[in-house]
Amino acid sequence: MNKNKTRNFCIISHIDAGKSTLADRFLEVTKTVLKKDMQDQFLDDMELERERGITIKLRPVRMLYDYEKEKEEYVLNLIDTPGHVDFSYEVSRSLEAVEGAVLLVDATKGVQAQTLANFDLAKKKGDDFKIIPVINKIDLDGAKIEEVEEEMVQTLNVKKEDIIKISGKEGINIEQVLDAVVEKIPAPSKEEKKPFRALVFDSEFNAYKGIIAHIRVVEGEISTKEKISLFASKGDGEAKEVGFFSPKYAPQNKISAGNIGYIATGIKEVGVVKSGDTIYKKGDDILPLPGYKEPHPMVFSSFYPRYPEDYPNFYNALLEIKLTDPAFVFTPEFKQVFGRGFRCGFLGSLHSEIISQRLSREYDIDLIISAPTVAFIAKMKGGEEKEIQSPSDWPDQSAVAETKEPWAKIEIITPENTLGKVNEVLATLRGIYIDTRYISSNRVLVVYNAPLRKMIINFYDNLKSATQGYASAGYKLEGFYPGDLVKMEILIAHEVDEAFSVVVARDEAFQEGKKTVAKLKEVIPSQQFAVALQARVGGKIIARETIKARRKDVTAPLYGGDITRKRKLLEKQKKGKKRLEKEGRVNIPEVAYFKVFNK
Repeated sequence: MNKNKTRNFCIISHIDAGKSTLADRFLEVTKTVLKKDMQDQFLDDMELERERGITIKLRPVRMLYDYEKEKEEYVLNLIDTPGHVDFSYEVSRSLEAVEGAVLLVDATKGVQAQTLANFDLAKKKGDDFKIIPVINKIDLDGAKIEEVEEEMVQTLNVKKEDIIKISGKEGINIEQVLDAVVEKIPAPSKEEKKPFRALVFDSEFNAYKGIIAHIRVVEGEISTKEKISLFASKGDGEAKEVGFFSPKYAPQNKISAGNIGYIATGIKEVGVVKSGDTIYKKGDDILPLPGYKEPHPMVFSSFYPRYPEDYPNFYNALLEIKLTDPAFVFTPEFKQVFGRGFRCGFLGSLHSEIISQRLSREYDIDLIISAPTVAFIAKMKGGEEKEIQSPSDWPDQSAVAETKEPWAKIEIITPENTLGKVNEVLATLRGIYIDTRYISSNRVLVVYNAPLRKMIINFYDNLKSATQGYASAGYKLEGFYPGDLVKMEILIAHEVDEAFSVVVARDEAFQEGKKTVAKLKEVIPSQQFAVALQARVGGKIIARETIKARRKDVTAPLYGGDITRKRKLLEKQKKGKKRLEKEGRVNIPEVAYFKVFNK
């Protein structure tokens, strides 16, 4: 088919703007999926996606569209993308594989925080990358079409006449969007005669075919049975099968420049096929495609299987998830109280939550999960810089010259009447105010910079509660900035329990220490001896609580007799408790860790 009749595009928006519903209508209009086979969120085939009503994984599909104005059939390669800020890496991968995007805005909510973030990602692709602005949900009673149009003109700098108004649910004006894709998004360049090069934008594992690479063919063509190589990983394989997504795998004899499709590589080693890598024919002398950067997780948490016998299955599950989610990383870790586990890295708190739920549901693994933390940088007095992903890796404070932590730029869009509440929530982050500006007559954009460690626990819940759910927030990392950070250790019966260690700002350490030992006093059961609970920073105890000893009435068996007999027994008990205070060990129940982590 003529490459001029091919269009590659994706859908981008804030979460819950109706991307998946619009994709459903595209599949219906183009007859890619028959009505009898159609179901809501057709491309969201993960149980969690359907249950929560959000897109977690990007999904490609090839559609054939009869363009009425030319009486011609066009190939439309669509990639449906997630909307939550934690999955912005999925959006960036999609943008690298296409020439244009449909930017979807909810008519009832207007421009939201992640709308701006995804729009900025698309604009960075350059002037040749075309963006089609669309307002969705115009059929709803709460639709504010004119107001949202004005917001889009002001904040996104789009022309009012270019905005298409649709209802994905009712199927209103869907053909207008597809026509705009044909008319405005440029055709991919036709480079079939050059050596084969393709960009990997996703992958998944198949037990029989090996790793299946989802690719955008940039130059040349590839047929089945041809030998292939990957540039970055130096891996070799064979094109056991090539084809398109229709939306299931549709094998072809070959796939050529300008198309989006897949190659079953036959490679079964996890980590060889990476997103952003270049696939080429083995033996060809080529340069790699300008892919995109490796994701750099900034939120870390420790995962342990509750039952040690699940460890091998747990490890295999992590490998499979890593294959479909390159932003997820993990390294082995061991804690005395939990046993063997992994230190896992994520792009955000929701990303962490989704991975943990996938492990539970898809692989039936019961987990123990530590509190999330972020990566820090410690500059040593000798000049060396170390990235710290866990408080247990924190170096001796006396050897540290400077500490840095990640900061994020937060953009919050909220109704004017909730601005005061939003500012109260932001004040708890102890960041820096940047700007406030009106994007419509009653909606405000607030820009704020804050430490990421303050955002990863309860920030979104607090914002939602303060604004009754009307505010939306998105963030992007700004970089590492200096901060006066220290490691706070928790001593239980004079022994450090690394599971409770955290990195905090020095001026917050006292309050954090008091709060932690007070919580531990509530959740650790009393022992036969008094248990000291202490918070320590750099060798100095900054907070203390004591769990009183559980007292046994050793004089109860006595009947009559001299008072000295009672005194002897009590004195013996007292000496025994003192000895236990020095030598006794405290068994901390698992529930104590959960309650402290979620304090």
